[in-house]
Amino acid sequence: MPAPLTFALRYFALVFATGFVLGTVRVLLVVPRLGERWAELLEMPLMGLAIWCWARWLLRRQVLSRLQALAAGGVALALLVGAELTLAVLLQERSLQDYIASRDPVSGTAYLLMLLLFALMPVLLCHHARADDQAGG
Repeated sequence: MPAPLTFALRYFALVFATGFVLGTVRVLLVVPRLGERWAELLEMPLMGLAIWCWARWLLRRQVLSRLQALAAGGVALALLVGAELTLAVLLQERSLQDYIASRDPVSGTAYLLMLLLFALMPVLLCHHARADDQAGG
């Protein structure tokens, strides 16, 4: 399997699993106390940290060029969005249009920015991971 595809599958799986755990905690514990918007906004920095950690960890184990990292981020994004939309529609028993329309404008916008960060993180860290390896870190 090509390196970018292997990276994309691993990156997607690790970030999706982390998001699934954090999302479960958010829905069960935080939403009832703070509401949907604040619960989602509080989860965002944790997901940002998870995205950074998983991308960095994977890049230290698998060398990618910048173009490969960009492609891997794009494939991982497609997998993530597909999985999240599929689960949202299946678990909430709503149409895709209803799900998208129901998103909070503030936390929904933050979510879209997190998706962009997720897609770009491999290419953003690609050089840094290589430099750390060369420096022995």
